[in-house]
Amino acid sequence: MRIAMVGAGYVGLVSGACLSDFGHEVVCIDKDADKIEALRRGQIPIFEPGLQEVVANNVRAGRLSFSPDIKAAKGAKAIFIAVGTPTKADDGQADLTYVRAAAREIADIVNDGAVVVMKSTVPVGTGDEIEAIIADRAPLKRVSVVSNPEFLREGAAIDDFKQPDRVVIGVEDEDGRKVMREIYRPLELNQTALLFTSRRSSELIKYAANAYLAMKVAFINEISDLCEQVGGDIQDVARGVGLDNRIGYRFLNAGPGFGGSCFPKDTLALMKIAKEAGAPLRLVETLVEANENRKLAMARKIVKACGGVKGKTIAVLGLTFKPNTDDMRSAPSLTIVPVLQAEGARVVAFDPEGAKSAKELLPDIEFADGPYSCVQGADALVIITEWDAFRALDLARVKAALRQPIVVDLRNIYRREEMIALGFHYESLGRGRRGDKARRS
Repeated sequence: MRIAMVGAGYVGLVSGACLSDFGHEVVCIDKDADKIEALRRGQIPIFEPGLQEVVANNVRAGRLSFSPDIKAAKGAKAIFIAVGTPTKADDGQADLTYVRAAAREIADIVNDGAVVVMKSTVPVGTGDEIEAIIADRAPLKRVSVVSNPEFLREGAAIDDFKQPDRVVIGVEDEDGRKVMREIYRPLELNQTALLFTSRRSSELIKYAANAYLAMKVAFINEISDLCEQVGGDIQDVARGVGLDNRIGYRFLNAGPGFGGSCFPKDTLALMKIAKEAGAPLRLVETLVEANENRKLAMARKIVKACGGVKGKTIAVLGLTFKPNTDDMRSAPSLTIVPVLQAEGARVVAFDPEGAKSAKELLPDIEFADGPYSCVQGADALVIITEWDAFRALDLARVKAALRQPIVVDLRNIYRREEMIALGFHYESLGRGRRGDKARRS
């Protein structure tokens, strides 16, 4: 099938590359001419494991191409919209400016009988609006508008697309259903569930799923705080809770709060949607507030562990919102680092992939070229992102490099007992000293 992907950002590029790997002929379209030229040269603008190879293989096979012109979508049986839907600064709503613009341009070139597929995360009812835009500009053309939300984890997006838990497809007519089933036939042959719903249900599924996962993160963070006060171990508690099949262990890792392109944006948008519908989601409202408070609390934790940070050098390992990505959107570091600086700290940081993006967002910090140069001469080490490269550091070397042996581990990647035995003043999450005393006694 000939497919056009309007938007060559994270979702559009990953989706387009994977669809071409299924055997479809895909053109990714983006107004950013520099991005398109870079993609044609084989330069991938984002860090995503495996994406470079998938793109290169399908470009070489002639199944994947790139264009800055919407006319490249002419003749496509399916046209996906995968443009950005950023949060509006004033009210938290999803900004549909790019979605509407894409719909208008598509309407001017779309073929009769084609399917327009909404891949971007959009509020409930957006499909109806897109359908109306196309009908107004192309009244004589029969076009199906479908919702097909993405569920891609940054750092594991290729596997998530090719081996998904499910594929959600919101359709309102049989033509749309047939085309979508054909697009995803390779997955259906591998027993992947294709969940067909109404278009509005599909739009809501994406928001509801992300809000629920975000609540698991916020919940375990609050239980972590409780563990510190009463002497529990959050990792034991999380494992004991997660072994319940009704709950599951995933997303039950204590940390400095969630970030990224989805959870913060989607929880705000869902909160706004619910308020406007007269069905406020109090849990989601509390969740949003709790996550912002969490990031500030982590900054205070660092300051306390150091006995104040004024005039001190703090080494930070990891700036991206999660490992295996260069994405800095809503990363906890964007809250934590400025607080440390406001308290008078000098911050030196290292991130394996996020330095380029971080330099634009955190211009007043210094960047090291590796973890050991980062900690050299620092008064404390703070681990914000759990990159694999940080999980097996030479701790004797780290201790020798630090001016004071203070480590604040916001991801619990080291064992508390071992760090204390090595002579570190070690602060982690949800593993309070009361628990240590109880075990020693």
